Amino acid sequence: MGERPITRAARIFVLISFALVACAAGHAAETRPREGGRYKGADAGLRQAAANEKRETKNVTDETGRHVAIPPNVQRIVTLAPNLTETIYALGLEDKLAGDTSYCDTPPAAKLKPHVGSPQTPSLEAIVALHPDLVLATTSINRPETADALLRLGIAVYTSDPHTVRGMLDSIARMADLVAAGEHGATLVAQLQARLDAVHARIGDLPLVHVLFVVWEDPLITVGQNTFIADALRWSGAESAIVAEQNWPQLSVEEVVRVQPEYIVLTPNHSESDAANKSSDLEKLRARPAWKALKAVETGHVVVASDEFDRPAPGLIGAIEQLARELHPEAFALSEGGKTIVGGTHAAMETLTSDAAKKECVSCAL
Repeated sequence: MGERPITRAARIFVLISFALVACAAGHAAETRPREGGRYKGADAGLRQAAANEKRETKNVTDETGRHVAIPPNVQRIVTLAPNLTETIYALGLEDKLAGDTSYCDTPPAAKLKPHVGSPQTPSLEAIVALHPDLVLATTSINRPETADALLRLGIAVYTSDPHTVRGMLDSIARMADLVAAGEHGATLVAQLQARLDAVHARIGDLPLVHVLFVVWEDPLITVGQNTFIADALRWSGAESAIVAEQNWPQLSVEEVVRVQPEYIVLTPNHSESDAANKSSDLEKLRARPAWKALKAVETGHVVVASDEFDRPAPGLIGAIEQLARELHPEAFALSEGGKTIVGGTHAAMETLTSDAAKKECVSCAL
């Protein structure tokens, strides 16, 4: 499917090269300390116990094709990306989360967990010190060398590799199965899919809105057609106005003026306001000679998408719902006694009195 999508945390690495981190070799497994399933010594009895445990592991193939032996009773998890941390909390497994990265901020409680460094350059020593039964990684931000080094140290690493929104849901279900939370995972995935289906029922027959999704502002970088973000845009009733072979094409503002997208979609990383107050972003663009030549800027069609939009995690579904409402407000207008409410938010739902209108709003998970 080409390059991996850039998540919110990884976006700051788009324009720089990363120094390769030396892969820690560590001692051989039979001489390493063991706690919670790891060696305490090298005597024959412990080696035999470890061998017995190894036979009891669950052998799986992760989403990159690696064969991984997962312990039968995972109690300690380390996540190496914000989307994975968010997923663990969504599955109700936060008590098993032994550590995450310094970029993990959703939910806020994740910031209180022990950190192992950044997703791109985590500390192998810090990970080992947390004695994880399972480390979760993702191709969208983590380097494969990190997983390779941890596997050589005898630590189980499962790497996810979603390319689409539905692929993300499949990945959530797989990770839930790894930690004996399959039933909870199936319930969560079913709920998220139902919300996607509800959005599609409203906007599926409408023309896609041509948008410029700003991945990076200077230089200006947007998304190609085969990225994770592009798939999320389609679920929101939109598509990139820029047709390019690259996954992350760099272009000039003059090229954007030539294409004239219907909407400009920013994220909070490139916004001076929040999604509820776009006036400062609009005025900022209107103050720039090239940008003010865009019809989308002239008409105020500038949207600040949720910061979850470029993160393959459960919160993405809410971000898709939000953007769909911004781009297709007419599809989400609810009528009650001749009164039209655009957007269908929870606050709007509270003003409705009829059970039918409330049911309609809830069915969209808004």
